[in-house]
Amino acid sequence: MNATDGLHVTGIAKSFSGVQALNEISLAFPAGTVTALMGENGAGKSTLLKIVCGDQPADSGTIRLDGTPLHLHSPADARAAGIRLIPQEPEIVPHISVAENVYLGALPTRGARRFDRAGLRRRLEADLVRIGFDKVLDADTLGIDLTAAQRQLVEILRALTGEAKVVAFDEPTSSLSEHEVEALFALIRRLRESGLAVVYVSHRMQEIFQLADRIAVLRDGTLVGVKDAAATDQREIVRMMVGRDLSSLFTRAHVATDRVVLDVQDVTTDDVTGITLQVRAGEVVALAGLVGAGRSELARALVGDLPLRGGSVSVGGRVLRLRRPSDAIRAGLGLAPEERKAQALFLNRSIRDNTALVVLRGLRRLRFVRRGAERKLAQEFADRLRVRAPSIEHEVRTLSGGNQQKVVLARWLARRPSVLILDEPTRGIDVGAKAEIYQIIADLAESGVALLVISSELPEVLGLADRVLVMQGGRITGELPRAEATEEGILALAMADDLATAGAHGTYRRDSTDSTDSTDSRNRPHRTDNGGLE
Repeated sequence: MNATDGLHVTGIAKSFSGVQALNEISLAFPAGTVTALMGENGAGKSTLLKIVCGDQPADSGTIRLDGTPLHLHSPADARAAGIRLIPQEPEIVPHISVAENVYLGALPTRGARRFDRAGLRRRLEADLVRIGFDKVLDADTLGIDLTAAQRQLVEILRALTGEAKVVAFDEPTSSLSEHEVEALFALIRRLRESGLAVVYVSHRMQEIFQLADRIAVLRDGTLVGVKDAAATDQREIVRMMVGRDLSSLFTRAHVATDRVVLDVQDVTTDDVTGITLQVRAGEVVALAGLVGAGRSELARALVGDLPLRGGSVSVGGRVLRLRRPSDAIRAGLGLAPEERKAQALFLNRSIRDNTALVVLRGLRRLRFVRRGAERKLAQEFADRLRVRAPSIEHEVRTLSGGNQQKVVLARWLARRPSVLILDEPTRGIDVGAKAEIYQIIADLAESGVALLVISSELPEVLGLADRVLVMQGGRITGELPRAEATEEGILALAMADDLATAGAHGTYRRDSTDSTDSTDSRNRPHRTDNGGLE
């Protein structure tokens, strides 16, 4: 294969309003190779991808594909050249089928411009089998009925129609299950073997070292270096990304008291059964488990977003009547949900609006919100949590994932909760922002807040928690104190085929009337990515 094969960018520079986003980037993405592009949010990864995909012009520099200079004025130019970008946020037309979404703009016709629906369906079904998504997508499903994971797969299918030479994946697994991730990885390996240049952007270190041949690291718009994936490790890549060693990532003091703040007794919903747990003031309790274990459903039930079928929830010794989330908020219980964009934020509203959302009553005079007090409060917490934005009037959709998460946390800090539930608080966030989120959690615990943290990353669970509760199939299968918690012990409890065997790895409670056959693999949740330090 020639040295010119693949995508080469030379001297690429880009600035926005005087801020240098990319500084003379020269980088090769060879054909038949997976090149991982890594860096913190704001490092320049997205800007570089937008330039090579024709979505933004470079201020200077050249782009060559297989030795031929490209002049890209639009995404259509890049697509015609064979460059494809699979974005993190899929763009799906809601009221047409999967088949029509995939081939939008190139729908087959029959006769005098008559739409060939049957031909379209056959074409997609063949592509689904070829790519390996035939078990997870149906040609006739409407866009509006697709899950987040299926929307991502449709975007991938769309990108792979026609003659592709370069395929760039931007955080493609953020909403995929284990089975879907395995199918995607198999597809990427086939693309590499067929001679395509693959660009892979992810914050998940485990994925990078599974897939990548080369790792290119950007920091502050500058190319720090390119490493052979087989000749480096996570620690070196992290150091290149942030300019420092994050070995002290988890350094919080353990300040838990004996005062029980959250008391959950025998809670049962449609998704969980007999959940009993307590969280004390200043304590961080982690909920671990595999995808489908019921952790997020439990969190939603505890804040009144899903109905209880039995049991009780108490905060500060007072039993709550949970008819709606506002009941939990008034009692001092908050939730930062897993899907912050869909469930927590008003993306087209400002940082100020999003921060003040749950304290508007306290900011009113008569029936009017005191805007000065609202701005002061939002600015205070934006400064305190180091939200990086030009002003608190900026729309939240313009922020990085880490800064969006800080806005969610700022909202709850403004409310001063007694209990805060954090569901996957660092998902999709770069290593630098993670360190800041961990410090916020440490500060909250030190101030006496009781914290229940749901995380699928075992190093995060072990680093943050005073105690670890493990769930499987809607039940708590074990409890591990910090001194006894290990990755192996947590996984043993999370994947135990027989709950009775879980006692070897931690305490557990099993109702004697429980007749669930947990050995049925059809009901067993998939293991999720819990890879190393990100």
